[in-house]
Amino acid sequence: MIIETPKRVHFGLIDPSASLGRRFGGLGVAVEGGYVVRVERGGEGIKAGKKDRETIEAVLRTLREAFGIEGSYSIEVLKGIPRHVGLGSTTQLSLAVAKAVSSLEGLNLGTAELARALGRGRDSGVGIYTFEFGGFVIDGGIGKDIPPLIVRHDFPEEWALILITPELKAGPDEREERNAMDSSFGSAGIAARISHRVLLGLLPALVERDIESFGAHLTAIQRLVGRQFSGFQGGEFRPDLGAVLSFLRERTYGCGQSSWGPTVYGLITREDFKGLKGEVEDYLRELGLRARIELGVPRNRGFSVG
Repeated sequence: MIIETPKRVHFGLIDPSASLGRRFGGLGVAVEGGYVVRVERGGEGIKAGKKDRETIEAVLRTLREAFGIEGSYSIEVLKGIPRHVGLGSTTQLSLAVAKAVSSLEGLNLGTAELARALGRGRDSGVGIYTFEFGGFVIDGGIGKDIPPLIVRHDFPEEWALILITPELKAGPDEREERNAMDSSFGSAGIAARISHRVLLGLLPALVERDIESFGAHLTAIQRLVGRQFSGFQGGEFRPDLGAVLSFLRERTYGCGQSSWGPTVYGLITREDFKGLKGEVEDYLRELGLRARIELGVPRNRGFSVG
């Protein structure tokens, strides 16, 4: 069995302060180019890089403990997402392996049940719902269970993201980010402003396919989200990403930092990418930065099995 996932670009968390009783609430979008993983029954072989191997081994341990699965598996990562750069690698790989094993064992467990067992969705449901459904998603924050999906909408196929991952310090892994995510921080006032922008700015623009309005609201939301996290990352955005984001602010419809970075993105149309990529390469050269530059094509479907 071969299972393919999206990448996810995270547009931010709404309310870290839990001012209405629910904490966080995330929004983001699925793009093409995620994991491709082969999973077969029999054998004990895992062909993957060190971090991916560790994730796969942890998933298998959890499945055995939670669901009594006793089989052995041969698992190979044919294509991956760079780890801890803000593109959702851990959730996408974990759910891919869990879905495949569940199917091979004839259990056909739902994504939510697997996510719950694997400890996914502790802070955001964006990775879970982009994995299952693709498109643009918003979750309803942490309550008594994994965050509920409250909005799922196709992302216009003529829109795209330019994804830039500079060769800078990776974002924190899940263990490293726990001190921040488990602490008390954030402003109810900022959360209200983000919510207003989402409900009466971002979402209407998405439905009306108004890229200029969507981009303007997205940039404003990302800056507000960044203020909530400024105590942990040194400002609205990581300081080492400031110059690249300033460039994107001038050249794209909207921009931001995906999760903890270092991946940043700009909202564009697909036809914009070729010319803009050359400009980005020239600018990064001036800065003395090397980076991976990709076209983030919207993926309006979730994982697939072949």
